[in-house]
Amino acid sequence: MICMHKMGIRSIALILVVLLAATSCSKKRPTSLKPGKSSSKTGLAYNGKDGFEVKQYKALPAGPDLVYIEGGRFTMGSLEEEVMGRRDNPKRTVSIQSFYMDQTEVANVHYLEYLNAVQRDSSEEFYAKALPDTAVWFNELSFNDSYVTMYLRHPGFRLYPVVGVSWVQANDYCAWRTAAVSQANNTAGAAAGKKKGFSFGKKKKAAAAAEAEVASAGPAPQLRIESGYVMPPYRLPTEAEFEYAAIAMIGTQYSDENQSNQRIYPWDGSTMRNPRGRKQGTMLANFKRGPGDYAGIAGKTNDGAIITQEIRSYPANDNGLYDMAGNVSEWVYDVYRPMSNTDVNDLNSFRRDGYQDDAKNYDTKNSNSVINDNLRVYKGGSWADVAYWLSPGTRRYMDQDSATAMVGFRCAMIATGSRK
Repeated sequence: MICMHKMGIRSIALILVVLLAATSCSKKRPTSLKPGKSSSKTGLAYNGKDGFEVKQYKALPAGPDLVYIEGGRFTMGSLEEEVMGRRDNPKRTVSIQSFYMDQTEVANVHYLEYLNAVQRDSSEEFYAKALPDTAVWFNELSFNDSYVTMYLRHPGFRLYPVVGVSWVQANDYCAWRTAAVSQANNTAGAAAGKKKGFSFGKKKKAAAAAEAEVASAGPAPQLRIESGYVMPPYRLPTEAEFEYAAIAMIGTQYSDENQSNQRIYPWDGSTMRNPRGRKQGTMLANFKRGPGDYAGIAGKTNDGAIITQEIRSYPANDNGLYDMAGNVSEWVYDVYRPMSNTDVNDLNSFRRDGYQDDAKNYDTKNSNSVINDNLRVYKGGSWADVAYWLSPGTRRYMDQDSATAMVGFRCAMIATGSRK
């Protein structure tokens, strides 16, 4: 009995040793964020005399308002009858890498923030180019004059989606936002770097003198990408990214990559109304229900808006994104071509201008076509569109310098590293 008891203790001890060894090995496994103190291929120490820096760092949080969209495969293209007869969005299976996307459309207050920065730091010429075209609200046969002067700047419309912005202006906003967020991260990175610097007595004076010298030398150099404090650039989402994020097929899975159904809209079912719960019967998006019907009857205006509506007024889809159908249509990055879905790669599909299916192949000179490299795709349907355009698979196009009261935008960003 005593011998068996001793053997049992030894077995338990051996198991504990094995578990501790396995645990210690797993902790030492290098990762992108914690690669270790030396190279696993050469054995040379990182951050040594040779000057090769591989800093341990804590991953930066996602940029403000960004939502992580886990990548995967989906069926891109129209799932409804092609009522427009264009045949420019046939179904096709593609895969999309993980990325980030704004939770909401860019609102008036966000664009005014941008205009304030531009007016302060840029030329009057560029400021004038950045201004939205508020005249998009004007119509000779409608009295929308108040929106021309009030919609962009009045506090009551602060969180309504900005409109009257061209594709070019939307890209300029993305570039400015990248610089603004990067500046905040650079400040954080500089602060983190100073934590190991001078701290007591005479050292404080030395640090102050060093800072004064740096200040007199001009702007601080930009941080390198390797530092980990450089935010990836904001940009417009690609057409495939927008469609993938909008349809949110992650919400239809039930086991082992099996899906119970395909989606026509960013929600389940073929109707526009909430099917259950306290808000049963209410509209799931802001759109035009029929000729002359933009909201419903007073006292029970079902979708709550004659024109646009505040962001986050309607339920988010399964990716946590608001207004991926309705409210305003949104610019995407792609140049328009009729056969994009059959031409582009099936991984991270994207149609760039100046490559394949050139504009010279279309007879624009004799007005038999409008196809050129200035046409950009917009998607999502708007407050002035019927339900057909709310399907993520539908697509339309407009000149990149044009703007309307029905088109806005949101930003996207690459996802760096692993989320696990």
